[in-house]
Amino acid sequence: MSNYKQVFVVMKNLIRLTINPILCALIFTAAMTAIANEEILIDQIIAVVEDDIITENELISRIDVLRSQAGRSAELPSANVLAAQVLERMIMERLQTSWGARRGIQIDDLSLDQAMRNLARRNNLDLNDFRQALVRQNIDYITFREQIRTEMIISQVHRRAIEDNIKITDKEIDTLIESQKNQLDRNLEYRLAHILIQLPQDPSASDIQAARSTIDSLHERAISGESFTQLAIAYSQAQDALEGGDLGWRNREQLPNVFAKALADMQAGDVSDVLRSGSGFHLFRIIDTRGHQKMMVEQVLTRHILIRSNAVRDEQEIITSLNNLRNRIINGESFSALAKAHSEDPGSSINGGDLGWASPNVYDPAFREKIASLSVNQLSEPFKTKFGWHILELQGKRQYDNSEQARRNQVREFLRQRKIEEERELWQRQLRDESYIENRLLEDNS
Repeated sequence: MSNYKQVFVVMKNLIRLTINPILCALIFTAAMTAIANEEILIDQIIAVVEDDIITENELISRIDVLRSQAGRSAELPSANVLAAQVLERMIMERLQTSWGARRGIQIDDLSLDQAMRNLARRNNLDLNDFRQALVRQNIDYITFREQIRTEMIISQVHRRAIEDNIKITDKEIDTLIESQKNQLDRNLEYRLAHILIQLPQDPSASDIQAARSTIDSLHERAISGESFTQLAIAYSQAQDALEGGDLGWRNREQLPNVFAKALADMQAGDVSDVLRSGSGFHLFRIIDTRGHQKMMVEQVLTRHILIRSNAVRDEQEIITSLNNLRNRIINGESFSALAKAHSEDPGSSINGGDLGWASPNVYDPAFREKIASLSVNQLSEPFKTKFGWHILELQGKRQYDNSEQARRNQVREFLRQRKIEEERELWQRQLRDESYIENRLLEDNS
């Protein structure tokens, strides 16, 4: 693009973004003078996103970071394909951060600094060493830091726009467990990779035909031995495309029924048939599988008597009262009867102080420590927690198969994540469809 054409592009966007014609004229005169003297090089605008722009240098910088993070051995597509994928991600980022900004979502510098320290710690580095590690990879620290801010903003945007509205009922959990009881090995998890060719809202027959033709071609290439990772990076329109479509480990409950059924007869390394959902056409590849073990947890059976501190009784009086109760129990009086008469824990006193079988982790740390110090059928001395003063009896310990409850918890979380993913995909597509976007990279390649 010539310098004059670049100036025209810049002026065109300045006119759209300002209402001051005198300022435009001054900028135009200065720009033309600079070009005449060959003093500047104008950064080309390659995308307009609502009232924001993405420049060529911004795109190049993001691609450089991606290449540095991927390493030399990574399977990356050609420069043109990679640029198109990265630019599409940047467009979606701008749309989502703009949505958040209009609703007051922002990340302050203190929160960002803490996130950077946490990221450094996960890499077993302090912040200064982490900064130097980025420099050695030719990654600008300030640019990287701002990208982390963007990701944090988008996470909050998703939480407000989508995740906070997701509700999972017990009936949904029961229905899913029952409906899939005999489909697949309940102990099996899959590590999956995914390719999506999207359909627009209310697609026409030609839209469907074009998308189907593309996914059929990718299916043939995948089953013929081409790298699924490379195909996903180059062609998938899902947000995980640049990760090679890797979805991580998934239990069947995380997948819509049509996808779960397709996995029934597949082995690690297999590629699914073409599948369709409301968002478009899909391919899946099973990278690996693994099974679950029984989830055994330690549980304890305890009962206690609680006396709370107040302005009338000092702590020494409370300790004396509890020691008297303890001695009466040791001498044969009923723990249950004394708890009903004296305990100030409304939840357990009605049951004679009985707390039932539970994991020690559900209790206050001081209570948990006291449990750990006792033998079965041993009665504690008076001790203090944030709730007051207690005496405690450890009645039993057991290893409990918590697989069913754990399974329900997993199903709940899987259903929630599945709904989040489905709603996020629809929300992002709607956000894009309703926004003004000018992708000049596509225009130049067309």
